Parts: sequence; structure tokens; C-alpha cells
Amino acid sequence: MSIIFLDKLNLGSKIQEVLESIYDPELKPANIVDLGLIYEVITKEDGMAKIVMTLTAPGCPVAGEIMDEVQRKVAAIEGLKGAVVELTFDPPWTKDMMTEEAKLELGFL
Repeated sequence: MSIIFLDKLNLGSKIQEVLESIYDPELKPANIVDLGLIYEVITKEDGMAKIVMTLTAPGCPVAGEIMDEVQRKVAAIEGLKGAVVELTFDPPWTKDMMTEEAKLELGFL
């Protein structure tokens, strides 16, 4: 599944690079982008970024940690004033959303 970008500030590639440095500790070595957890990246002229993401399960024990890390790291990107993270379970995450590389790394292929 690919990320939808609505990127008025042209920071999508920098944001994606930062997101690719974040891992779900339960599913290392695949990052949250390769896992298919990032649905949408939105940047606005006011310098704010919004990341719409999901988790592998609604009861994910590290949900708060992952969302905090996403918010903190994206907000630190030069050109942004801040970031918000919106959690959604629509559509629900499935293994089909993972990249082939992530499936291979995690032994799903």
C-alpha cells in the first residue's frame, strides 16, 4: 500500500525518510512505512503536517510510543512548525499492506 501525499510544502520525501527510521518494536526490522502503517501525509501552508496512520492491532501495547515518535520526529523536520498524528483503523491493517521486502524480512514469504 502506498502513502497518499497531499503535500503543499513539498516535504513529502523528507517526511517519508523520517518515517522510514521508525520501527514497531514488535515487528523489527521492518519500518512503519514498509509495514503499511502510514496511510496519508498532509502538509499545509501554515507549516503543519498531519500523519494519518494505523497500527497492526487496535490493542497494540506500544501504540502511544510509536505515535509519539512519529509526531516528534516529523515536527522536527526543517520547514515544519509542528505535526499531528491521527490514528485510524479504517481500513484495518492487514499483512497485504506490507511491502514485499517487509514480508520477506519478517518471514511472511
